[in-house]
Amino acid sequence: MGIPVGSNADGVGDDAVREATGRDRAEWFALLDQAGAAVWKHKDIASWLVTEHGVDGWWAQGVTVGYEQARGIRQPGQRQDGTFEASVSRTVALDTADALRALAAVVTAELDVEPLALNVTAKHPTARFPLDSGEYVLATVSPLANGRSSIGLTWGKMPDGSRLADVKTSMRQWLQAVG
Repeated sequence: MGIPVGSNADGVGDDAVREATGRDRAEWFALLDQAGAAVWKHKDIASWLVTEHGVDGWWAQGVTVGYEQARGIRQPGQRQDGTFEASVSRTVALDTADALRALAAVVTAELDVEPLALNVTAKHPTARFPLDSGEYVLATVSPLANGRSSIGLTWGKMPDGSRLADVKTSMRQWLQAVG
C-alpha cells in the first residue's frame, strides 16, 4: 500500500491561512456553518468567501476544499465532479523541453501509452496520456531558475479513492527516473 493521501489541511498550515485570509480554518468553518454552507455547491462556497469576505480566489478555493473535507462533503483527492485525482511533483536539473521529453518517455514506458500530444514549446509544456478506462495521466513541466524545471504528474478521473495512495507511490517512482 502506498503513502496515505493527505487532506487539504496537510498542505497549508493554519498560520498561513490566517495570514492570507484574516481567519484560521476553524473560524472560517464556523462562519460557513452559520451561513448554511454545508448544503451549498463548491462554487457557491468559494464565491461567498470572495464576495462577502474579500478572500483571494486561490485562498477561497483552499478554504472551500478544506471545509468540504472537514464536513465529509468531499474526500481527500476528490474533485468537484466526484472523481478522484492524485498529483506529485519534483525539481530536476533539466530545461523544460528536455524535462518533458524525459518525463513523457518514462510515462510511455510505464503505461505503454503514447501521449496525445507532446507540447514542448509552450510556457508550461504538457503531455496528456489517455487510458482505456477513461482515466488520464497528465505530465506537466514548469520552468525554474538556473536551467531547472518542476516536473509533475497528475492521474485523473479515477472513479473512487481506493487507488490514490498506490498511484501516488508509482508516480513518485516515475519522477525519480527523470533527470
